[in-house]
Amino acid sequence: MKLNELRPADGSTHNKKRVGRGVGSGKGKTAGRGIKGQKSRSGVAINGYEGGQMPIYQRLPKRGFNKPNRKQFAVVNLGLIQKFIDAKKLDAKSDIDEDALVASGLVRRKLDGVRILAKGELTSKVALAVTGASKSAIEAVEKAGGSLTVTSAKAAE
Repeated sequence: MKLNELRPADGSTHNKKRVGRGVGSGKGKTAGRGIKGQKSRSGVAINGYEGGQMPIYQRLPKRGFNKPNRKQFAVVNLGLIQKFIDAKKLDAKSDIDEDALVASGLVRRKLDGVRILAKGELTSKVALAVTGASKSAIEAVEKAGGSLTVTSAKAAE
């Protein structure tokens, strides 16, 4: 096979339909838009409009509730903390707080605080101070010989 022998697969490419190019083309004059009316004119986008009938997204029942003052935490897994310690981006000997996690690049921004989850393996002895942590994360840190202090969410604000 040579470069000049390459062709697209049969049926995979189509010529663009040229509308409004004479009566003989089959798509001349009104270009397949019919006669008069809103949709025959340019600049019309009527997504979800059902011709005056109540649209389906308004007919369907709404469920659930979005809490307007919910807290959103930056989530960090123990495995990632260990990876950053191994890469010398975090110092296991000093206390690791939320600012240290942001400075290392592990967390982009604190949001309403940082929450530690237990995914992954932690082997280093570390002292963590964060806004939140799962019970299994606290157990995993203490099992590795470290300590995990959970500060109240109010103090983080």
